[in-house]
Amino acid sequence: MYKVLTRNKIAKIGLDQLDPALFEHSDTEERPDAILVRSADLHGLTLSGPDTLQCIARAGAGVNNIPVDRCSEAGIVVFNTPGANANGVKELALCALLLSARDIAGGIAWAAGLKDAGDAVPGLIEKGKSAFAGPELMGKTLGVIGLGAIGVMVANAARTLGMEVLGFDPYLSVDSAWGLSRGVHRAHGLKQIYAESDYLSLHVPLGPETRGMLNAEVFEHCKPGLRIINLARGDLVQTDDLLSALADGRVARYVTDFPSAALLGHEKVVAIPHLGASTPESEDNCAVMAAKELSDFLLLGHIQNSVNYPNISLEVGEGCARLCVAHRNIPMMVSALSSTLAEAGINIENMVNRSKKDYAYTLLDINTVPNDDLLHTLSKVDGILRTRLIARA
Repeated sequence: MYKVLTRNKIAKIGLDQLDPALFEHSDTEERPDAILVRSADLHGLTLSGPDTLQCIARAGAGVNNIPVDRCSEAGIVVFNTPGANANGVKELALCALLLSARDIAGGIAWAAGLKDAGDAVPGLIEKGKSAFAGPELMGKTLGVIGLGAIGVMVANAARTLGMEVLGFDPYLSVDSAWGLSRGVHRAHGLKQIYAESDYLSLHVPLGPETRGMLNAEVFEHCKPGLRIINLARGDLVQTDDLLSALADGRVARYVTDFPSAALLGHEKVVAIPHLGASTPESEDNCAVMAAKELSDFLLLGHIQNSVNYPNISLEVGEGCARLCVAHRNIPMMVSALSSTLAEAGINIENMVNRSKKDYAYTLLDINTVPNDDLLHTLSKVDGILRTRLIARA
């Protein structure tokens, strides 16, 4: 029986994916095989010692709440759910585009303040409405940085609104490329995006290369009056530099799903309280995908949508056991595995090895269930981070 610790409230439809004959889940499990989490902070998680934890599945795209580097070193696979909440975020991005063009939010707040004006309200509305006017989207240029599941959907939807769209993603996948509208133009680099865009939408993960990517230098070279949509991560934008750019008009409006204290109440900032994936459909989709990733990994050793280990699968064969080995991506690892098994008189029926940057994963179907001594020997091989046995009836 596999034990799953749930952090945050996980949608029931996701938990229903876990066969009750094989899995039990609770929010109090102290020695889990897996963790299902949404936004709870796991950085204080203890990963050393005789921990049973094999994987963490994040019901969402971002994994900033998970200590990915420490998990990688401990051989713990971290999953996310790319694309599961894409439609919900796309719809909010379209709303954000409209909110950035006209001061709709400011106008609504102003109109609410006229409540006690009685019969004078219609006249006051007509007199004051011009303060909240703004341009139409049709014919304007939208720059989309990051063409993953969400970025592609936003780019395609903007085309249907009559916008010109420039897209940039140096890591554009084949699947994303197939889904991208032919009307979306590929930018040659970020400088082109900044120079030509009337609107800018960010859809990139937060990391060392992207933290503060919108800063004073960028604002100096962007098209004057740029309107920025940031539903990705707040720290992609350098706040002090943004405030300066808003003050001198280089940036006309900033719409963010990750507001900070410095931005709240600013007349040119629309602060949304992290609603990107806050739809029942998104929460259900993320929970289902995360639960399936977790289940396939624990039952079969398969990895799909991991942020730290490679995608890998191996058709179930005739071997009576499967070894799942997380290790460093260094030479001679497969040789070390096979020779250790051979010395123990164990034959490899089938095997697959995949790597992702500094880490790799190997699945081996073998003809004998190894004893604990052999598993211990394997775990001591230099470069091996974790071994796990899946025995078959």
